[in-house]
Amino acid sequence: MAIDQNVEELLIMGDSDLIIRQAQGEWETRDVKLIPYKKHVEDLGKRFKSIEFRCNPKQQCKKQVLGDYCYMMPPKRRKYCRSLPPDVLSDLADNVIDVILMCLPCKDSVRTSILSKKWRYHWCRLTKLTLDSSLWVTKKDLLNPTVKFTKIIYQLLSLHEGPITKFTLNIGFLENCPDIGNFISFLSRKDIQHLVLDLSWKKLYKLPSSLFTCSQLRHLTLRDDMRAENLDFAKVFESCSALEHLRLDFFNTMFYDHYDEAPTRLPFVLNSVKQFYLPHIMLIDSYELSFALFLIRSFPCLEYLEIQVYNEEDSGTEESLELKHLSKVTFNHLREVKIELCTRRTSEMQLIKLLLANSPVLVRTLIDRKFLDDEPLDTRLQVFAEISKFSHASPKAEVVYLD
Repeated sequence: MAIDQNVEELLIMGDSDLIIRQAQGEWETRDVKLIPYKKHVEDLGKRFKSIEFRCNPKQQCKKQVLGDYCYMMPPKRRKYCRSLPPDVLSDLADNVIDVILMCLPCKDSVRTSILSKKWRYHWCRLTKLTLDSSLWVTKKDLLNPTVKFTKIIYQLLSLHEGPITKFTLNIGFLENCPDIGNFISFLSRKDIQHLVLDLSWKKLYKLPSSLFTCSQLRHLTLRDDMRAENLDFAKVFESCSALEHLRLDFFNTMFYDHYDEAPTRLPFVLNSVKQFYLPHIMLIDSYELSFALFLIRSFPCLEYLEIQVYNEEDSGTEESLELKHLSKVTFNHLREVKIELCTRRTSEMQLIKLLLANSPVLVRTLIDRKFLDDEPLDTRLQVFAEISKFSHASPKAEVVYLD
């Protein structure tokens, strides 16, 4: 940088007396690995009119850097800078360091260990963690990503202290992922409250039973290929009685092998669930739809419902018998509904009509019109007119079309 800015006189300061003396030629450089660097420094030195090497102890270097920093500040703020202790980072309070680390990506939080002894294992007390491909995929991969992932998990298991309230695991593109059962068991003992599992679509996972010992769990998101064999859902939700926010991806997920047919509802009401997300759900009579509706019936205090419709070419044009059974349910707390990827199929219109008619405190129904916009104008106007004629149980309910 000094060469690029046409600097003629250069002062280089360092805290290693050995390196400084070797660079000045006072002492011989014997380390074979350092000889090429010594030669490179000599070649670069020829491009300056004068170059001086000066050794300063570490503490003196810190004061010098702080002094230069103060000099560059506006005059009114220099008095505050002079009052700072020489080692600002090491003197920060623990709670301040915690806030700084929580604002950083997980990878950078771990890197702060090199700043000082006080920072070395501070990341081990983080309460919010996100593990994704940025941790184990690099431009020069010398180690298999699965091996890297396993090492990271081992470090967390062995080093982390205290609670983990929020955890996100995204291994969607990781091949040959090892079993995550032990890690989920570890989280269940860490007072986990917010858990997101985005697993690989290349492998079908068996949902670890330890997940349902998380009594403080409030937010649960399960994406992609999950299987819960021989799992009693009554016990599952009874254990997670604090659950408020639930997202289940039914596209490749299998939660119902234990049952010959989908149950109607849980043997108890789960009043805690306020928000329910159902991505990739087909509104045709099927076991998946029956199971999704079974859960909706079991959440009487639901306030927000989001359904992302998934349709195949031969989805059919008839009404769903399963949805007709839902018409007997009144959603006394439902305030907002969102229907994504609406394509004006009969079952979709049936669902919208049912929710408008059975939700007495509904405020908004949001309809994604992305696919509708591909239809001719006359078709779109016909759909909008039909929906506008549906009866509303709530006088405040409005239908909003999203672009």
